[in-house]
Amino acid sequence: MANSEITHQMQAALPVQAVTYKIDSNDVGLVIVDEVNGFCTVGAGNLAPRVADERIAAMIERTSRLARQFRGDDKPVLAFLDTHEAGKPEPPYPPHCERGTGEELLVDELAWLEEDPDVTLIRKDCINGFVGAMEMACGKGLHGATHNKVVDWVNVHRLKSVIVVGICTDICVMDFVLTMLSARNHNCFPTLTDVVAFEPACATYDLSSETAKFLGLPPTSAHPREPTHHMALYFMAARGAIIAAELDGLPQ
Repeated sequence: MANSEITHQMQAALPVQAVTYKIDSNDVGLVIVDEVNGFCTVGAGNLAPRVADERIAAMIERTSRLARQFRGDDKPVLAFLDTHEAGKPEPPYPPHCERGTGEELLVDELAWLEEDPDVTLIRKDCINGFVGAMEMACGKGLHGATHNKVVDWVNVHRLKSVIVVGICTDICVMDFVLTMLSARNHNCFPTLTDVVAFEPACATYDLSSETAKFLGLPPTSAHPREPTHHMALYFMAARGAIIAAELDGLPQ
């Protein structure tokens, strides 16, 4: 059965309604998840695309345009950069995005974010960016205490909503969105109401069962793009995220 047919059946059985999300205040932030060379640039590493990928290219283009709109309007931007120390892989994945390889750097189209002092960059060593944003607190009497840089970012800017984009929809993006929703419900963010996944600027990878077999991978490695992307949108929406097809209210 073709992936498009599977996805059509999934949409019928597990519907996802993408909406136009209206940004009607300045209290909104943009979160960019892992748009780094190791996941997006052809041939850049074990988990990078092997050939040009239109969906990933479209994600980067939409993200770059969105980030420039946010920064042009002085809205806050946070970007996660998947970054691992050499010799410390992230099971079950092969070594990727190791520090110093260039894989852990933002793609060229987004490299300008690193030069903006008001953009928050967080290097994470695990799938879940919220967990990767945890760090030890420093100071007398704080032994063993931690704080979270994402919580700090949202609360310092008193954000009412966050727009989330990036890769992979069903892995790092979904883990972050689901955790943000739980943290919101746990009252970690006094002002936050909406967690929005902007679908056109999210992407995941495509690995057919035939290709997995050719590469000597187990059958469970198969990862058809359309169904897994849809599954992520469904689970995020089911937990309370807003799935947006368009954003209204940004400067053009």
